[in-house]
Amino acid sequence: MTDKEEVKGAGDNPEMVLSGKKSGKASLLDSGEDFEMLDDDIDDDPPPLEDAGGGKKTKTEEPAEDQDTGTSAPLDEWMDILGNGQLKKKVLQAGNGPDSRPTKGQNVVIHLKTSLADGTLIEEQPELSFTLGDGDVIQSVVLSQALDLTVQLMEMREKALVQANAKYAYGALGSLAPEVPPNAELALEVQLLDATEAPDLELLSPKERIALAGQKRERGNVYYQRADYAFAVNSYGIALQITESSSKVDISPEEEEELMDVKVKCLNNMAAAQLKLDHYEAALRSCVSVLAHQPDNIKALFRKGKVLALQGEYAEAIKILKRALKLEPSNKTIHAELSKLVKKHSEQKGAEQAMYKKMLGNPASGSSGMQKHQAKSSWVVSWKWLFGATAVAIGGVALSVVIAARN
Repeated sequence: MTDKEEVKGAGDNPEMVLSGKKSGKASLLDSGEDFEMLDDDIDDDPPPLEDAGGGKKTKTEEPAEDQDTGTSAPLDEWMDILGNGQLKKKVLQAGNGPDSRPTKGQNVVIHLKTSLADGTLIEEQPELSFTLGDGDVIQSVVLSQALDLTVQLMEMREKALVQANAKYAYGALGSLAPEVPPNAELALEVQLLDATEAPDLELLSPKERIALAGQKRERGNVYYQRADYAFAVNSYGIALQITESSSKVDISPEEEEELMDVKVKCLNNMAAAQLKLDHYEAALRSCVSVLAHQPDNIKALFRKGKVLALQGEYAEAIKILKRALKLEPSNKTIHAELSKLVKKHSEQKGAEQAMYKKMLGNPASGSSGMQKHQAKSSWVVSWKWLFGATAVAIGGVALSVVIAARN
């Protein structure tokens, strides 16, 4: 088990929120580095991708038409894509018409120039390629949300200016490379250069499938690092779909093993993200899937125990964690988690016993009282019997004396 192969740096079910195409501290269990669980706040509300079809326009004269009308948007007019002012688009150069707009699942190539709101150039990428709708802009993953939403509204060869709120850019963290301050709004100059259909997964060579699935998994890892857990789950789900797709190309046992390795890593990382989203049943299913392929996978065992504990199944969770500890006896985090669960389980059993006693009216005390009552009753009966027998004996003697006197 190689730590670096899991999530780097750092789960009603979003694990298959797939694209439209067919088909802090680091921690081992949260991120593939160690077993410490993070206590980050969870935000499972992804940007409203379903709103990508258009939005409010900020000018009322000659309102820009969205893609549903089949007409082009006028030049020099801002389109409020989400209707909240956080992502706006303005056409600088008209394209080849509405029919040339790309669709989700296609591979697109754009010329991207990224600047701060004051015009300071951050970087320029002449040919940035990515799969539209997958949220996997490789060179600048944090811009995936903004680009996925806006490029779908662009015509071929169109050039547009996009204003992106920090939420749809580098967020509160900012970036070191490229250098972007925290909470910075960005100005993106985008030109759509090309759009082609994504390759048929069935016709990809095993090496190509392995590389593509690994690429999608890496996007999930970056989303996880930035606490975008729902988007991380989405990327892992896409990667899983690639690993599980049927193939018309021969595959060697070694290549099958590589694909399985990518699949297991995706499932493990997906479980970590689902835990962050409090999606316990989904996380449990992901762990079970890992263990079906690798019964002794430490990370899956630990996360399964964690999920069961969160669901109140302490006895079963303890059993799973003991199994993990047996496989890795020196792991301090498993020791700590197991000790914590044993204590909770003991407290739970004590509380249940106290509740039962209260419900039954303290049966132990009642039994003791009954025994005392029975002993007392037995003592009273014995003395009554003895007194009666003595009375009969005295009466018999007196009767004998009377008879003798008469004679």
